[in-house]
Amino acid sequence: MLKVSKEQKKETRKNARIYFLGFIIFLYLALFFINPKGAHQSLKTSLNLAIKLIPTLLIVLLLMGVMNYFLTPKRISKYLGGDPGLQGWILAATAGIISHGSIFLWYPILGEIKDKGINPGLIAVFLYNRAVKIPLIPLLAYYFGLKFVIVLTIWMVVSSFCLGKIIELIEK
Repeated sequence: MLKVSKEQKKETRKNARIYFLGFIIFLYLALFFINPKGAHQSLKTSLNLAIKLIPTLLIVLLLMGVMNYFLTPKRISKYLGGDPGLQGWILAATAGIISHGSIFLWYPILGEIKDKGINPGLIAVFLYNRAVKIPLIPLLAYYFGLKFVIVLTIWMVVSSFCLGKIIELIEK
């Protein structure tokens, strides 16, 4: 089996991004020649949407950075070991919501925390709440409305607690 180095993977990703950007530019140019009015309207709509979303996304990214700085895996395991009570469940849900990055990177961290005695229900709550993506909330609200986003988010958090309790019972 061929082994691919990290440098080759990085170069492949870089090339894929360049090709994707080139493909999008090609599509816009093709649209411009086929339907100039449609191309102009598409670019105008995209720009207006970006202008509306950029301030919110910058605030969200700032908040996520601050939270990720203070909520390290060591601190989480410190406060969630043993019987965490309601505070632990809320902390697990909040940590799941604000966490970002690939889920595969979280598995070893969560496995290590589980080995230190964290309630498995809290891990389920954390993983379930990763579905709530803070950077996407403004976009979700833009397309579906704020009421929908609020109801969906509350439903997902409450459901995560139910799922966590079920996992807790199964693990015992």
